[in-house]
Amino acid sequence: MRSAPTPAPAVAYLPDTASTRQYIGAWSVLSVLQYFVAETAVIGAWGGPQPYDRRTGYISDLGALNCGIYDGRDVCSPLHWLMNASFVVQGLGMLLGALLLGSGLLCVAARAGARVQPGRRKPWLAAVWVRILTGTAGAGTMMVGLVPEDVGSGWHFIGALMYFLAGALALLLLGALWLQQTPLGWFVLVCGLVSLAALVTGGLTGMDVPEPGTLERLMGYPVTVGVAAAGLVIAQRVHRQRKEGRATVTSSIAP
Repeated sequence: MRSAPTPAPAVAYLPDTASTRQYIGAWSVLSVLQYFVAETAVIGAWGGPQPYDRRTGYISDLGALNCGIYDGRDVCSPLHWLMNASFVVQGLGMLLGALLLGSGLLCVAARAGARVQPGRRKPWLAAVWVRILTGTAGAGTMMVGLVPEDVGSGWHFIGALMYFLAGALALLLLGALWLQQTPLGWFVLVCGLVSLAALVTGGLTGMDVPEPGTLERLMGYPVTVGVAAAGLVIAQRVHRQRKEGRATVTSSIAP
């Protein structure tokens, strides 16, 4: 009596890490760093009676359209258009990254030579959720730029909350996914934890703290830095695979 044939073992495969789509997605995510340049320029042009202080000033005050008293604060940001444009560009970068970067690439990007193992649903699902949450955070910060705080709409607050919460959760998932691949996984994870802890603190205190600007930046800065760090890792992996691919083609056509 013949025994039943045993199924062939699943073979790990390498996602198309060298595609132009992945390359554009990686650099789109890395582009969020422009925010810090824009914020510094806008703060330098601040027109309020008192110099802007990152420790006490809210980030959204930099994008307020009008000079005057807003929520008890004397606000005047002549370069508000630059700050709001930066929010939108930052959001577009994250949204493009979420759309263009494949889930398979996110599973293996942090370790050279790593391949996707078929049947391992948890890493794959985690990568899918990283993309969803990153896209949500990107849409949120776009809303912040398109609807400044002083236009009288609640969408500004909703957009900010989307960015802080979804961004922190995306970093937590991505950091956990990369823990076994690179020490940078810990950095990404810590960025998510700091942002989430600051968000919870802000919610519990109603931002009634001595330095609300510092607290808000502890919500937002780690998301921007963590996303940029992840973008750098992914861009390096994609660049490496593209370089190896070109070298293989060159060697195959060499006489």
